[in-house]
Amino acid sequence: MTYTTEHPPFAVTVDLAVFTIRDGALAVLLVERGAEPYAGSWALPGGFVEPQEDAETAAWRELLEETGVDRFEGHLEQLRTYSAPDRDPRMRVVSVAHVAFAPDLPEPEAGSDAAGARWWAVDDVLGLGVGDGPDRPALAFDHAEILTDARERVRAKLEYTTLALDFVAEPFTLPELRRVYAAVWGVAPDLGNFRRKVLGTAGFVVPTETHDSAGGRPALLYRRGDARVIQPPMLRTPGQGSPEA
Repeated sequence: MTYTTEHPPFAVTVDLAVFTIRDGALAVLLVERGAEPYAGSWALPGGFVEPQEDAETAAWRELLEETGVDRFEGHLEQLRTYSAPDRDPRMRVVSVAHVAFAPDLPEPEAGSDAAGARWWAVDDVLGLGVGDGPDRPALAFDHAEILTDARERVRAKLEYTTLALDFVAEPFTLPELRRVYAAVWGVAPDLGNFRRKVLGTAGFVVPTETHDSAGGRPALLYRRGDARVIQPPMLRTPGQGSPEA
């Protein structure tokens, strides 16, 4: 049976905001576009969804093809759909954006139609850090908006989940865990509130019988607990990367 439609054709793409922590700062994986449109600009990894694929499968495939980074263990979820009519100069393109956050991700290698691939400090990309200036990458399409939304999603995740524990090696100290929050939120949480929340949430961390002896006052070492949700959440305050800051 043949169907006809008056609707013009359009394409579905995926974009993937992949975050990790590098050198004490939240970092995002970007690729340098090797083809038009926006040749020479930096962008989130992504591309067109093939007819036989769902969006998540396409996201993992494009990540591998453009950066050499294979599927990894860690948090991945859909962020939102971006559908502004003029977001892509080639045609009407709707993008299903994903956000991923995982530790110890490898150095990327450019492939496919990417001219380059590397990790960037998120604050530098968004013009909030020392990279603000001529060396700051110009992002293609609406990827600055997607990156801003994805960073907020990751920041919020740390408010109500124990995802930060993935970024410390066991056993760990509370100062080491607090540095994960500082990297993601852009500023360290209040020390007293942080300790009360971590130690007062059942199953967040489990104390060991040993202390860190690396100079100074010995700090008690902890292991990960089995809690996955922080209730009530550890809310950011203005100045701690909150939307109201």
